[in-house]
Order: sequence, then structure tokens, then C-alpha cells
Amino acid sequence: MIENEFSLTRPFADAIVEAEKLIAEAPPAQTEQGLLEGYDYLAGSIRASLQMAWAYQRDFPYFTASTGPYTKMGLDNPDTLYFNANIRDDREYLVTGVRGTTADLSFQILNGDYSPVEVPDSLAAFDDRQLKIGPDGRFELRFGPARDNPPPNYFVLGAGSSMLVVREVYSDWATERRGEIRIRCVDTAGQAPPVPDRSALAKRYGVTGKILLSRLKTFLAFPKWFYDNLPVNTMTEPRSTPGGLTTQFSSAGHYELGPEEAMIVTVPRCPDAPYQGIQLGSLWYVSLDYINHQTSLTADQARVDPDGKIRFVLAERDPGLANWLELTGHDRGYVQIRWQRLARDLGPDDGPVVEVVKTDELPDRLPHHADARVTPEQWAARIAARQDAVAARMLG
Repeated sequence: MIENEFSLTRPFADAIVEAEKLIAEAPPAQTEQGLLEGYDYLAGSIRASLQMAWAYQRDFPYFTASTGPYTKMGLDNPDTLYFNANIRDDREYLVTGVRGTTADLSFQILNGDYSPVEVPDSLAAFDDRQLKIGPDGRFELRFGPARDNPPPNYFVLGAGSSMLVVREVYSDWATERRGEIRIRCVDTAGQAPPVPDRSALAKRYGVTGKILLSRLKTFLAFPKWFYDNLPVNTMTEPRSTPGGLTTQFSSAGHYELGPEEAMIVTVPRCPDAPYQGIQLGSLWYVSLDYINHQTSLTADQARVDPDGKIRFVLAERDPGLANWLELTGHDRGYVQIRWQRLARDLGPDDGPVVEVVKTDELPDRLPHHADARVTPEQWAARIAARQDAVAARMLG
């Protein structure tokens, strides 16, 4: 019997009210811009939470895009397509696909989920260099319980395995093309899941609310773990990225710049990293608008100086330079460099050197300043190319 028109959605509606309070009371919301961005972040989190709850099919899994331009979280990398599927450790799963031409394709098995108090354990992490891929780019891999004489591309699911995460990473948005990937549970192939009844739908709405609140609380806490204890306007030496991505290193920091200040981040172009990229993030711990503004650059997108170094300039005022990273009104925020698909560990000499100067001082502080200049017309063309590339990427 129907109690009232809100009997199924009430737990989710209550969670949204609580989530709005979390947003309004969070430190980034203390300015008008921050509050409005918080509400935008909330909308994306609601969309993502609904998707995650309805996609929770461990016996009939499929890949969903866990993060994108309108469902941002966790200082999402603008160069990465994120996919995840829910799994269980006592089933066997077949993953098939076609390798695209992107710089990196990696797989990770997680135990549990991100929470406000801990990062989930990584039970396995590897990239496609460990796969046997056909000359046409097609590949097939299996995940499942331990077995005798496993076939090639078989990976054992450790106890507690709950999620398969796939990351496909672009270095050149204009020329690289994404691949294809799909998953199915071998044990249930050809069958169908039960049709959801009222109880199942009520549970999904309740789970959606829990996912939403956990997501917001978790990633509001993340900067305290990894960034806020660092001195402002500095970046760390390269270090293995937390979370078990063994072939990824990162350098992190947070900035605070005045309207006439600029941060110069100088880093060597690393020939041992097929992917090397820098990005900016807001205090909500999400990427800035990377579609309509240049708030991120890969080594392939950036200008590399004759000495083999890349000099990025973070500033609010346009310095007329190819490697300008736009603050878009964010006088405070996060900055991160990632190196991926590495074949060696990185050391201090591979990392960035940071200097804060007056914007007017850039011609004197940048050794190749004259050659790095771009005209307003060239800049508009760069932004148009970003807009086209992201649109093409989202459409597959």
C-alpha cells in the first residue's frame, strides 16, 4: 500500500537537505563564488550518486563513467576517462575491449570505497603493458577467484574485491582516440537480473542518499590529508601517488596568489613518462573549468623550452603566454602534476621548482619569454580546440 507520494524518495530527499547544509557550511562556501560553485558541485554529486546506486549490479555489471565534466570529485584529472564496475570476489568476470591510442590505460581492483576516514585498499593495479593485445588492438582479460592453470590475462580477485576501476588517459586531446571496453559476469551470462520490486527501489533511494553524503564528506576531508599541511605556494617532490597506482607519481601543492602575482612552475619534460600533466583545482577539490579555459596542460599540449623544461605560469591576469594556466577568479586552490605509465621511479630532479613573482616581472624571470608569446587570436584557437576535443571525447 502506498503511504504517500514521497514514501520511496523521502530518505534521498532528506539526504539532499543534509547535503545542502554540508555545502553551505563548508569552508569553500564562505565567498559568493565559492557558494555558487558548491551548489554546482552538489548537483554533480547528486547525478553521480543516482548513477552509482542504479548501476550497482555485481552479478550483471557494466562500466559507468564515475567522474566527468558534470560529475566531478576528488581533484579529477581533465585528461582521464574514469570507468568503474561493481564486482564480488567469488565471481569470474570477462573484460573485453579495443586499445585506443591514448597515452595510458590502467586497471585497479579496490577493496571497499572512499570514506571520510580512509582510502580503500588497492588489491591490484596494473596497466595494459601486462596484457596480451592483438595486432588489431583487441584484448580480453578475466578476473576471478584463484584457480589452477589460469589462462593468459587472468587476474585473481583478492578477498573483499568490490570494484574494478579503469582509467584511460589522454596526452594529446587532438589526435589520440579512446578505446572500447565492456564487462560481463561469466557466471550469469545469458541470464537476467530480477525485476526491481518496491523494496528494491526503496533501498536504492536510501543507498543513493548514503552515497551522496559519504561522497561529499570524504572529498571535503581529502585536502586535509594530502595538501593543507604543505606550505602555501610550494609543491612536493615527485612521490608515488597514494592509492596503489604503482606506475603513477605526483607532485602536489596549494597556491594563494594576488591579482597581480604569478606562480612559475618549472619542471623537466620527462621522456620516461608517456603521460605528464598539470592541473588546477578549486577548494572544493575538483578540477577548474577545463573545457572553456586553459586550467590544465599535458606535456604534449604545453610549450617545451629549448632546455627541455616546461615553464607553466599560474596567474589571474593574462600574461600572453602559451603555458598560462588560468585561475578563473580562484585566488586560492590546488595544483597537481602527474606522471603516468612510468618505467622508473622519479627523484627530486624530476620534480617542479616553484617561484612567485609579480606578473609584470615575467619577461625578466622567464628565459624564453619572447618565444612563448601567443596572440589573442592564437589563444582563442587553443580554447576552441579544447572545446571540440572534450565534446568529441564525451561522445566517444
